[in-house]
Amino acid sequence: MKYKITVNSQIFEVEIENINARPVVAIVDGERFEVTPESGIQTEVKKEAAGRPVEKKSFNPNQPSIGSKSPNQAVSGNTQTSPLPGTVIEVFVKAGDKVEAGQVILVIEAMKMKNSIRSVFSGTIDEVLVSAGQSVAHKQPLIKFTDLGDTAWM
Repeated sequence: MKYKITVNSQIFEVEIENINARPVVAIVDGERFEVTPESGIQTEVKKEAAGRPVEKKSFNPNQPSIGSKSPNQAVSGNTQTSPLPGTVIEVFVKAGDKVEAGQVILVIEAMKMKNSIRSVFSGTIDEVLVSAGQSVAHKQPLIKFTDLGDTAWM
């Protein structure tokens, strides 16, 4: 898949072979790079060229401020988003319901497979943003919470 990436005001066309593979193989201007994402700030990048030894480079992306709140509702911190695109088949909760982290809140069908979507939060539901039969996109807001308890049940 091809992406346009801007680094230091310069635009690059990057082809990613498989975003889920580790290391991620990226081709930039005909050069192949192996990128190994880590949980830390630094990422190791290996540059490969035919017949030459591999050189290692460090890549330190500009990290957004941790304390900053995003105006985007999908990533605001009190909203559960869709982990995949598909069609909502069934919704098990409504506004005012109290849910526990790990509880199934709805079912999304994608590629003829039914996927149980579990709450990542414990808390009270403020608003259900989708209904049965509705198509949803990846990272589309599904449920908005009023008060939150424990998070990240996985």
